Amino acid sequence: MIFIAVRFTVRPEYRDQWLTLVDDFTRATRAEPGNLFFDWSRSVDDPDRFVLLEAFADAEAGAAHVASDHFKAGLEAMAGAIARTPEIINVEVPGQSGWGAMAELSPRH
Repeated sequence: MIFIAVRFTVRPEYRDQWLTLVDDFTRATRAEPGNLFFDWSRSVDDPDRFVLLEAFADAEAGAAHVASDHFKAGLEAMAGAIARTPEIINVEVPGQSGWGAMAELSPRH
């Protein structure tokens, strides 16, 4: 599995529009056959910061994503709304195929 975390800092005037701005990109990416998840979160400390957690089945699926038309269109849409270059973590996680259960915590009954 290829796991990617990207931290975006958006311009204040785009903070409330960000998820709408990236909606087409998000939907298209989630529909890719090799996409495992593509989830946005917003910082509780900084309203201008969003984090994207995404995963792809393998390197080929990741490469197909980056080569897609919706990837290029998504970057173009985001470029005018970001305040600075996003920060990224991109790693291969052998033996993983998505989220697993956390061993240390479970609901009380």
